[in-house]
Amino acid sequence: MNKTIFDFTIASIDGGKINFADYRGKKILIVNTASECGFTYQYAQLQELFEHYSEELMVIGLPSNDFGGQEPGSNAEIEEFCNVRYGVTFPLSAKISILKNPHPLIEWLQKQSSENNTPIEIRWNFHKFLFDENGNFLEAFNSATDPADGLILKYII
Repeated sequence: MNKTIFDFTIASIDGGKINFADYRGKKILIVNTASECGFTYQYAQLQELFEHYSEELMVIGLPSNDFGGQEPGSNAEIEEFCNVRYGVTFPLSAKISILKNPHPLIEWLQKQSSENNTPIEIRWNFHKFLFDENGNFLEAFNSATDPADGLILKYII
C-alpha cells in the first residue's frame, strides 16, 4: 500500500509531535522555513492562509539550517522569532535536515514530486508541498512562489 502524508509524524518545535493523520480532511501545505532568508516574509502570508482557510487548510513549517545557514537558532529561538515577528500559530517542526542525512519525511516529499522518477531537489528555503484532504500529493512550488499566489490558492479555494 502506498504511503500518504497521513503516515508520518515529526517532532514539533516545542518537544511534542506533529501527527499528519490529525489533519485528515484538510489540505496540507508543508514549507521548509528559515528565519534569516530573503523569503522569510512568507511567514506572514503562511499565517494569513492558515487563519483565513483554517477549516480547509493546515500549514506546517519545517525549519532547516541547510540553505545558507539561514536558520542558525535553537528550536526555542526559532519559535520565539516566528511568534513575535510574524504571529505564527501554525505548527512548526523541530529543526530538520534536508540536504545531509535528510529526514525521512523530506525524502518522501521529494519522491512525491518527482519528474520522470527523479526526485525533485529542494534548492532553497520556503519550498512548498501541497496535499489534498486524502493525503495525496497535489503539487510542489519553489521558493519564489508566494503562499498567496494563485497557483496555490486555486487548490485551496
